[in-house]
Amino acid sequence: MDNYYKSFNISDEVFCYCEKIIESLKDRFDEIDRTAEINQLKVIEAMQKNNVSEACMLGTTGYGYNDIGRDTLEKVYADIFHTDDALVRAQITCGTHALALALMSNLRPGDELLSPVGKPYDTLEEVIGIRESKGSLKEYGVIYKQVDLLPDYSFDYENIKKAITDKTKVVTIQRSKGYQTRPSFSVSQIGELISFIKSVKSDVICMVDNCYGEFTEKLEPSDVGADMIVGSLIKNPGGGLAPLGGYICGRKECVENAAYRLTSPGLGKEVGASLGILRDFYQGLFLSPTVVASALKGAVFAANVYEKLGFSVIPDSKEERHDIIQAVTFNDREKMIAFCEGIQAASPVDSFVKPEPWAMPGYDCDVIMAAGAFVSGSSIELSADGPVKEPYSVYFQGGLTFPHVKLGIIKSLQAIYEKKLVEIPES
Repeated sequence: MDNYYKSFNISDEVFCYCEKIIESLKDRFDEIDRTAEINQLKVIEAMQKNNVSEACMLGTTGYGYNDIGRDTLEKVYADIFHTDDALVRAQITCGTHALALALMSNLRPGDELLSPVGKPYDTLEEVIGIRESKGSLKEYGVIYKQVDLLPDYSFDYENIKKAITDKTKVVTIQRSKGYQTRPSFSVSQIGELISFIKSVKSDVICMVDNCYGEFTEKLEPSDVGADMIVGSLIKNPGGGLAPLGGYICGRKECVENAAYRLTSPGLGKEVGASLGILRDFYQGLFLSPTVVASALKGAVFAANVYEKLGFSVIPDSKEERHDIIQAVTFNDREKMIAFCEGIQAASPVDSFVKPEPWAMPGYDCDVIMAAGAFVSGSSIELSADGPVKEPYSVYFQGGLTFPHVKLGIIKSLQAIYEKKLVEIPES
């Protein structure tokens, strides 16, 4: 095996160090596979229940009236996530668009939006109006409130209760850490938070940003009280095959509101041609539980590799996983960039290029992104990115197969090692 890795210019020191870590992770990997098996059965059951057929793969053109495959897929999503309804569309361009759609369709001028988990993901700042932008919720008269997490990253229930008023219409809960160094929230934690919020104001809409979290646990936020869960199809549920798209699953009224905003009043879910995209949506969803398992194994591997070298990692090497993201803090610009160069060099696409920090739209500083993906921007595929500013944390995620994730992590360490920025302990 080491000869194959030598063809990728991996040194003996790096290879032996990583192999010892892999050998220690068998029990962790077995547990991940058990969760994947349960989620795989959930997906198959939902597809069988809704009589998914060859006709569902064909798609439509024009207005998209009577699109059997599109409508059936939305029933499948609703059954998997145990919700009343679902909106799963190619017309939803990305995760940020899906979140903006869910918020803008369910909030009206004068309503209040509350985040009880601190600062939202960077690209939502302009959606909300924290940073000025055309068409923001702030521009339409929606009031935003935020309650920061306590120093130990637990929920500040006392101040959350104070922040909820008669005007509080939607509460948004970001499951994953985003570009923060806090832990991601488990489904159980989210359920406790929702239960508390509902005890204060029962009719508030609790929306969960589910990006990066789908199929990482046996339950989803919609199983513990979320009124809406929202995500991207080029992340977990697309299984690496969906080339675009997003979803909103939840209460019927919430989903209907989103559909009328996506298309137009009076049309809603009745229009929206699927063209030739449905086969990728169905097959990607079918593969998603095992693809997510590969990504989770990669995250656990990465945490163990870098924690044992003295770097701060979140989650740490032994913690349970609630999303596919692994944060590694380097406190050094050159180490961060070298890590991303190694990930890029392991990619099947564009392996010959070097990622460079750039002013990516929606962010307040330069961002570096390593992603040699078959689908542009697909973060269920092997990728790493982060804002190039202190503390120089990189966020690693994805991997359609574990052997590819393993290579990516080994190449990332090799890139840092070659620049003499880290010492490898002797075997």
